[in-house]
Amino acid sequence: MASFGNAFSSSIGKKLIMGITGLFLVLFLLVHCFINALIFMNDGGLTFNKGAEFMANNWLIRAGEIVLFVGLIAHIYQGARLTFQNQAARSIKYAVNDGNANSKWYSRSMGLLGTLLLIFLIVHLANFWVVSRFIGIPTHDANGLEDLFAVMKGTFSNVGIVILYVLAMASLCYHLLHGFASTFQTLGWNHKKYNGIISSLGIWYSIIISVVFALMPIAMYFDLIK
Repeated sequence: MASFGNAFSSSIGKKLIMGITGLFLVLFLLVHCFINALIFMNDGGLTFNKGAEFMANNWLIRAGEIVLFVGLIAHIYQGARLTFQNQAARSIKYAVNDGNANSKWYSRSMGLLGTLLLIFLIVHLANFWVVSRFIGIPTHDANGLEDLFAVMKGTFSNVGIVILYVLAMASLCYHLLHGFASTFQTLGWNHKKYNGIISSLGIWYSIIISVVFALMPIAMYFDLIK
């Protein structure tokens, strides 16, 4: 039992946890982005509210939320530990250190990008998840469903919140650019025949997911979505 615990507390074990939780978060973002993108149906939020109602009442989704939170906490915790360990390992600075020769700047800045995303996540959960799960939404749409769309419209009428979301999505994009390919490598799912495909898929995934998420508050703030 001790050897099992030591395996996951080792450097390789920590990276494995980051890889597994990172993969789960990548899949979650895909589903979350699809549901939220229903606001672009531009039907007063009716389709989006149906999707939100499904997410809120489906037992599989609710169980997945628990796994998500556990995985998210583990991802943040292990990410912080790896960042501190890497900084400690580089405590003796070289006279010349060309970081760009070995890695992209965002690969070396995952701790900073992760911190920005954590701040965003707290604000996001307070504005939407806490309201929909615990406080309750007082208004209903034409179908009699809780009008989470109206909550989004109200939240994104605040330019400060919109700016925060856009900056957070830029951070998410850079975070994913490193994390997507790194997840496959950590889990041993990389091969020279497929690495190019994985890399391209990761780039497109990172950009599309981040841009779609960023367009939502922008479109609502400028009243492009009714």
